[in-house]
Amino acid sequence: MKVIIPLAGFGTRLRPHTYTKPKPLINVAGKPVLGHLLDKIAGLDIDEYIFIVGYLGDQVEEYVNTKYKIPARFIEQRELLGQAHAIWLAREYLKDEPVFIIFVDTLFETNLSGLSQLDSDALIFVKEVEDPRPFGVVTLDAQGYITRFVEKPATLDNKLVVVGLYYFEHSAPLVSAIDELMSRKLMTKNEYFLADAMQLMVERGIKFKTRQVTEWLDCGRPDTVLATNRYLLKHENDNSEQAIHNEGVIIIPPVNIAPSAKIRNSVIGPYVTIGANCVIDSCILRDTIIDDGARCAYSLLEQSLIGRNAVVEGRFRQLNVGDSSAVGFS
Repeated sequence: MKVIIPLAGFGTRLRPHTYTKPKPLINVAGKPVLGHLLDKIAGLDIDEYIFIVGYLGDQVEEYVNTKYKIPARFIEQRELLGQAHAIWLAREYLKDEPVFIIFVDTLFETNLSGLSQLDSDALIFVKEVEDPRPFGVVTLDAQGYITRFVEKPATLDNKLVVVGLYYFEHSAPLVSAIDELMSRKLMTKNEYFLADAMQLMVERGIKFKTRQVTEWLDCGRPDTVLATNRYLLKHENDNSEQAIHNEGVIIIPPVNIAPSAKIRNSVIGPYVTIGANCVIDSCILRDTIIDDGARCAYSLLEQSLIGRNAVVEGRFRQLNVGDSSAVGFS
């Protein structure tokens, strides 16, 4: 089986962080988003990992080659023509074999066993949500086969949202459908969408079924990155028992603190990630991610993302304030 991981986007919703770091390398609960994803699929029988890279793709390549001993190929998407176009770029390396496509915007909790033992040609992973209108959804027939893919539906009738994981037993029908999209220039907002290619496949008789994920964790915006950090720290990445326990440091689990971080006179947690070689002095941190090499002093931070090698310095005050006083700081 081949795995294709498209990650060529600019990550504009995560700026300023993605001016200097590609979105897949944003740190969440102690490691980059891409690292969490690769760890999730490590138990699958994968012949080759194909990464579709773009902006700052050299950082992705360096990270994968340094941290993972996997058969990896990197393909540059020079024109950002959409999801389907990204998959199409890998066509010459697909030999009508099983292919698993994973978009790196989201992390997931799901059962990945039995992918090759299906009563369908493809498997689309979905999650039932309250409001599906910002997403792509699927409609099913009485036997559970997909009949239609709908992008950003106008109603709440169907709440099964496609979460960005796709398994195809044979890659050739997928490549053929994308070929047709591109030859006919069937674009939406100047992009070729994977949903449109899969709809063509349905119309050609390809059988799709769904499998629900138990958790769907978005990593595309600052607020959702923090939410994902909270989930991962709570469920699997808390290292508070091994974390720094210097005098004057209070740790409130869950947290993930790199061993090389230096912390003094601070309250850390809950839901705080602190990267390698950070220096934290006289701070109160909660619900915050501090990336590698950053320095924070005399600061109270909450729901914050602090980038690599950034410096944050505040000022605590000592007050002696009498009854019925009003004090403000500009």
